[in-house]
Amino acid sequence: MSGTPGRPLSAELSEQLVAVAVDILAEEGWGRLNSDRVAARARAGKAGIYRRWPSMSALARSAVGRFTLVGIPEDEGSVRGDLAALVASWQRPLTREERAVASIVGAARHDEDLRAGLDAALVRPLTEVVDRLGARWADRDEEPVPAERLALLRSVLEAFWWQRLTAAGDGAMVAEHVDQVVDDVLLPIVLPAAVPARS
Repeated sequence: MSGTPGRPLSAELSEQLVAVAVDILAEEGWGRLNSDRVAARARAGKAGIYRRWPSMSALARSAVGRFTLVGIPEDEGSVRGDLAALVASWQRPLTREERAVASIVGAARHDEDLRAGLDAALVRPLTEVVDRLGARWADRDEEPVPAERLALLRSVLEAFWWQRLTAAGDGAMVAEHVDQVVDDVLLPIVLPAAVPARS
């Protein structure tokens, strides 16, 4: 938040404005996020918004940039188990946070602030998770995964995550399809010689 000289900005109001922005993004989409709607819902003045964020893009970046859509899964004892745990969330509908992030994906192509919000919410956390999984696998008795294969895994996972966020419907995938992605796409990237666990 940039702010301007003058009275200190109220942290409570800042949080309220961000929460309202997330609600609008999740419920109505990026196209409906404007200072009039935010001010009306938050019962605040528009000046208070622009003292904190110079644009709606900056507000959206602040709102979605605090989310972490990808987390390191529990150690499942195998590469396949770890991969399945990582993408298990694909079987449920998008959360409020995910819907808010999804609403800015298209517009982010032309907006640096929105791209930075997506980077903070998904791209950087996913990169960190894949790096930590690679380190976990190397610490086991398994063959270390080459860096180029971890990079490919991250790219493929990111593509599937964008697909989940932008697909029609609620984003939920059938469990069988998630298993198919794990066995036929993700596992062969990490362990090219692995035999699929599915029959």
